[in-house]
Amino acid sequence: MAARSNARKRAFQILFEADQRGVPVREVLADWIRHSRSDDRQPPVNEFTMNLVEGYADKVTRIDELIVTYAVDWDLDRMPVVDRNILRLGAYELIWVDETPDAVAIDEAVQLAKEFSTDDSPSFVNGLLGRFKDLKPKLRRSES
Repeated sequence: MAARSNARKRAFQILFEADQRGVPVREVLADWIRHSRSDDRQPPVNEFTMNLVEGYADKVTRIDELIVTYAVDWDLDRMPVVDRNILRLGAYELIWVDETPDAVAIDEAVQLAKEFSTDDSPSFVNGLLGRFKDLKPKLRRSES
């Protein structure tokens, strides 16, 4: 698996853990970094993972607003926790990480859904992130 795919997977795992524990994502990131420094069996948290988690943390409120607004018939708290966090990570990377091509951000999120969620999740993730891709210029303008 490519280094960036692994980094995304780790970022997703950090978001998922924070959501499950009900703690800020930066706290979990710090735990993972500390643990990787004290236990040789744990791989280090690379810079791309840190950038994704930190970037998400900076935009968490806006990302959740977007998901709630565009996920038809889904409340954020009723959405499966795996899907919710894949969407959070995918939305951040798609909308705010310029060096990642849109198609790559969407495909990587769909791959995470295939690996970690239900049979219906990849199409759900693809559909919602596809909508964000179409609205990306408008969504970014509304940030200014």
